[in-house]
Amino acid sequence: MRIVVVGGVAGGMSAAARARRLDENAEIIVFERGEHPSFANCGLPYYVSGEITDRADLLVQTPESLREALDIDVRIRHDVIAVDPAAKTVQVRSDAGVETVAYDALVLSPGASAIRPPLPGLDSPRVQTLRTVGDAVQMRDTVTDGAQRAVVLGAGFIGLEAAEGLRMQGLAVDVVELAPHVLPPLESEIAARISAELTAMGITVHEGVGATAIESGSDEDVVVLADGTRIPADVVVLSVGVRPDTQVFLDAGVADERGALIVDEHGRTNLDGIWAVGDAVISTDRITGLRRPVALAGPANRAGRLVADHIVNPDTARPIPHPLGTAIVRVGSLTAALTGANRSALDAAGIEYRTIHLHADNHAGYFPGAVQMSLLVHLRTSDGLILGAQGVGPDGVDKRIDVFATAIANRMTGPELIDLDLAYAPPYGSAKDPVNLAGMIAENVLDGELDLWYADQLDEPGYFLLDARSREEYDEGHVDGALLVPHTQVRERLDEIREAAAGRPIRVYCQSGKRSYLAYRILRQSGLESANLSGGMLTLRAVHPELVP
Repeated sequence: MRIVVVGGVAGGMSAAARARRLDENAEIIVFERGEHPSFANCGLPYYVSGEITDRADLLVQTPESLREALDIDVRIRHDVIAVDPAAKTVQVRSDAGVETVAYDALVLSPGASAIRPPLPGLDSPRVQTLRTVGDAVQMRDTVTDGAQRAVVLGAGFIGLEAAEGLRMQGLAVDVVELAPHVLPPLESEIAARISAELTAMGITVHEGVGATAIESGSDEDVVVLADGTRIPADVVVLSVGVRPDTQVFLDAGVADERGALIVDEHGRTNLDGIWAVGDAVISTDRITGLRRPVALAGPANRAGRLVADHIVNPDTARPIPHPLGTAIVRVGSLTAALTGANRSALDAAGIEYRTIHLHADNHAGYFPGAVQMSLLVHLRTSDGLILGAQGVGPDGVDKRIDVFATAIANRMTGPELIDLDLAYAPPYGSAKDPVNLAGMIAENVLDGELDLWYADQLDEPGYFLLDARSREEYDEGHVDGALLVPHTQVRERLDEIREAAAGRPIRVYCQSGKRSYLAYRILRQSGLESANLSGGMLTLRAVHPELVP
């Protein structure tokens, strides 16, 4: 059998390597249009930052190492320009000319290309992307050559990693994001901490505004924003998104959806003998059923392995799972991560849900070095099924999001998080891990023991606000009109609270939601209609920084 793979890196090379391990007699050819068939694309920003010092460390495998270890024929600078599915051949262009190569099984892993919006001046030589080893080398060379100012267009994961890397190299950096906040897949209350961290790093953040032009000059470019802001730049990083790089295969008759290749549960396209994996493939979201490409290395790598299984051993091959979109990013001293669906996806899918917030330490508070993380979890209203989770904090976010991803994959409900037996010792966690705490809050909400109100409901009329914090916290900043009653005084001041509320429902809050929950329980059991602010003032300030000092 001859297996031809178009494109290397995560999906293609995973398929090729797995195929060799399963079938020693197969002839396996990989055509890679670039210089590097297997490189650490997720490590590129850290080469720009200088944290990875040797570009050779970005090369996971070379054609020579793949030949030696796996007997795979990897041909770099070979671009597949046509596919004939009837004849089962591909046309390949290289420095030697164009040749036709037959296949028994064809795996398409062409990846995606950077979106280039119709922006005047985008062809300036100072505009760069960060998708290949060559891109990373060019960007670092630009820094070495004396660049002082950078503008990053797009504040997604790669955009912020590039911004951080350039800032670490000493450049003045502006980040421009058309969406209302940086890292658009995150909820606003989580993203707010990332925006604040960028500012603390000395990066200027422009949210809710796009670029309208790039004016190229002899000494520098100027990026012009829609609000009239003009930003000088020695380097402009284009990171506004990607689109599947699939036109050659669409021309051959591979079915697509908005340019992304359509495959079945085993990665098969509509054409016999052709499979596809990676960024160029349409995926069905596990939570919402919405269909979109998922440009993440983990799913591509695992899909490549399963495609090879189906090519070599179709009777026993497992199906490719629907992705959760689990992702993580470092920004300065913070880590932000998410898994599953966010509000916009749940709203688009018409799924009813509840959201819980909590702010918990990464490990036991009495052990030195404890720091606070913020977590939110979306739960299906009908049964408490966990739909998505997000977190941000200086430490411990990564392992909590991984637990949530595992829970979602196993269709757990929020209350079932209570019973997870997670590792605990004071340097690593707490007897009640933040994940367990999320389960406890979820159970209280779903059982009706806890009524929540949310930061975006602050401007609603007709309720009475109760601040359950200390006098010192209240004096440092509070919501206008709120009555201060520290949670330890609620029992003795019930008559005062009842009189002040005058029949209105009571909305109570504290700093994180814990003390106000204690106050809420007293109020409720005293016959007073009340609700507790989800996430407390920490979440309220993230959503309404202009309203709460």
